[in-house]
Amino acid sequence: MSNINDYLVWRGDIPINSKFKFNEIDSMILARFSYLIFDRIKMSKIETIESISNKMKDFENEEFLYNGDKELITNLGVSKRFKDMLVTDFVKTNNKEHEKQFGAITVHISDKEMYISYIGTDNTINGWKEDLNMAFMDNVPCQISGKQYLEKVANKYIDKKIRIGGHSKGGNVAMYSAIASSEEIQKRIIKVYNYDGPGFSKKIINKYGNSKIINKIETYVPQDSIIGKILNHKEKTTITLSTEKSIWQHDIYSWQVLADKMIKSEKNTITSENIDKTLTDWLETTTNEQRKIFVDVIFELFNSTNANTFSEISSNLKENVPKILRKYKEISQEDKKIITEMIKIIITSYMNIIKEQELVKFDSIKARYIKKNNRKE
Repeated sequence: MSNINDYLVWRGDIPINSKFKFNEIDSMILARFSYLIFDRIKMSKIETIESISNKMKDFENEEFLYNGDKELITNLGVSKRFKDMLVTDFVKTNNKEHEKQFGAITVHISDKEMYISYIGTDNTINGWKEDLNMAFMDNVPCQISGKQYLEKVANKYIDKKIRIGGHSKGGNVAMYSAIASSEEIQKRIIKVYNYDGPGFSKKIINKYGNSKIINKIETYVPQDSIIGKILNHKEKTTITLSTEKSIWQHDIYSWQVLADKMIKSEKNTITSENIDKTLTDWLETTTNEQRKIFVDVIFELFNSTNANTFSEISSNLKENVPKILRKYKEISQEDKKIITEMIKIIITSYMNIIKEQELVKFDSIKARYIKKNNRKE
């Protein structure tokens, strides 16, 4: 089985041209590109992918966010297809006070095209908090920053066509930036690529759902997708094959490719559909205020440890668990009641969905049994 790093080994020596055009695998690579450790190196205003690769070569694999990132930038640095592409306009912010985690970078595919890549959720608690804020907010800060970034870069390189992409939350920001941008910018957009990023609230869908730009957006999700099935989608969705299971399929390096295309899957798994229905029920049977309290309290517990990342919490559980328990005791009885009720709704909804499926399965078996016995008679 092969992933984007294998693609770079196989096809990295073929330049982007009329015979071997920019494709969905190239886009997936550039969507992942924004996750690299640009804030750990000294970035010039204009770099090449090769120069960035050289600056990152001495970092250890574990210093990158995902397994596969070090291999990716190494392969990109020697790839004729990518190494000479110019890289500009890197930004990254993580503001705990405003619950905002945002990052973006622009890769110039050619003199005529550029690719804006939005970073998804990093490993910070603050980054995940902003993700879950989507459960009760129509707009989160990273989406607004994404739109502003698109406008700035589009105006800076006025003669270039635009491709936009991102993985996870970065895919959501890519979509939002496109649908909320001006008609003038939308005309310059070739395509928007969302790799397993969540959708939008019904309010946003109702506001932008009939926009022409929707036809330029494509969402890619693995067969067990969870993150990419959250909230509402109106754009085209393609299901891809991953070698991982459940939530671990969110890892883009597990997505399988063949030549210049992703290997497709016919449909999402039952587990993915069940989780999607459960989350939909949860959103429809609870209020924004209830969901806000639920998310705020959960992350208040995490923040009581003074850790910046979940790995920092897990690496010292002996010290952090008592801190979380002490903080939980301080929470009001009213908020505790809401948390308990919210968890109960999620569990009950999921169990009811499973029960309905078992009944349908039983009725199907019963019908086949009756049909079989009627034939014998």
